[in-house]
Amino acid sequence: MKYFKPNQTQNPATQRFIFATGIECSYPTIETSKGRERVDEMEKCRHYDCWRTDLKLTCELGIHYLRYGPPYYKMHLGPGRYDWSWTDMVFPEMHRLKIVPIVELCHFGVPDWLENFQNPDFPKCFAEFARAFAERYPWVRFYTPVNEIYIAAEFSAYFGWWNERLQTHRGFVTALKHLVQANVEAMLAILNVRPDALFIQSESSEFTHPASPDLVDEAEMLNERRFLSLDLNYGRRVSSGMYEYLRDNGMTGKEYDFFMGKNLREHCVMGNDYYTTNEHLLVDPETRVFGGETFGYYVITRDYHKRYNLPIMHTETNHIEPESERWLWKTWRNIQKLRHDGVPICGMTWYSLTDQVDWDTALRENNGNVNSLGLFDLDRNIRKVGTAYKKLIQQWSYQPLLPNGPLTLTGEWDPEILKHPPEHWGQNDPSTGKRDETEPV
Repeated sequence: MKYFKPNQTQNPATQRFIFATGIECSYPTIETSKGRERVDEMEKCRHYDCWRTDLKLTCELGIHYLRYGPPYYKMHLGPGRYDWSWTDMVFPEMHRLKIVPIVELCHFGVPDWLENFQNPDFPKCFAEFARAFAERYPWVRFYTPVNEIYIAAEFSAYFGWWNERLQTHRGFVTALKHLVQANVEAMLAILNVRPDALFIQSESSEFTHPASPDLVDEAEMLNERRFLSLDLNYGRRVSSGMYEYLRDNGMTGKEYDFFMGKNLREHCVMGNDYYTTNEHLLVDPETRVFGGETFGYYVITRDYHKRYNLPIMHTETNHIEPESERWLWKTWRNIQKLRHDGVPICGMTWYSLTDQVDWDTALRENNGNVNSLGLFDLDRNIRKVGTAYKKLIQQWSYQPLLPNGPLTLTGEWDPEILKHPPEHWGQNDPSTGKRDETEPV
């Protein structure tokens, strides 16, 4: 069988597809037999000790974008008071290594003085911190102000696992509205300092399947509720059912109007996270269990893209060994199929750079269990999935940022690329002047 390979001309101003990883940096509070404790994943994963090595390993994989969350709970000491000692060490080195940080300013927790996500002062205080951060590091352009808003609200105020540890719809809505308001206010504050800032809103992509016919309506409600964080963040009007749900559980009309009155979409890339645990099986009105990969990343991402019609970056996935390498390539094939079908996905992320600790209990217990989810283990030895990701990046790094069109996130291009094109451009490189001939397959 033969096929015709077109003579593709590369645009040197078009940015290439983004391959990223991240430093696991969650820091919620939990209740243990010893009382209230802070879970700090950067401490458990030894990033505080190994940060220089971690940045070096990021570069060695050929990765130029790093999701990175400074320890907000340590840095924001009080209103108008900040400790920049950690970021003043790490960020200049990141800049020197030409690593582009996607900065997460809040990752599942707040400083002790702010208590938790039920605090109505949190959005205003957080926005002040975001502005101060942007002023101190004006070269940073990419942000995720609040990471996984939906998960933060659900785990903290509906499941009762973290922080405020509530188990009510009202608690969930209160946490949700404060988290989204904090995110929106932070975006506005950052834009006052850096008008060209871009916000890659990492959010969990969810779906709930009913286990029986009598649970269809309940599952449908949960499948509407999963969109609330992004609906409010992007100023998209919610359904009538979700509007009643929000109002019944404490959101005022004025608060709702605040979200509908903001349109920051021109600064936004929708980040979506997908794990096998993102699909749930509703077995009774109050209980969801692991549903496994039923629809998969392709189907669920199309749902989110249809709803928001924004560029997308795949911002999180992982899988425990020994299935991690297979999962990596499966995820990549889903991304390729989505791009082929016109969904504008601009990046992929394996999260995280290193193994994690105690995520087998969703950080609810301090057991010290190492979860083999990283590209490297906690001794910084590369795992098979790390080798596979490096190979994937080498093979596919020539792809344009989006499936079609001369687009870029940087607004800059290097004329040297025409003199020294990536080897993967091969005969498609305009400097060769060659035309591809028909090839046998």
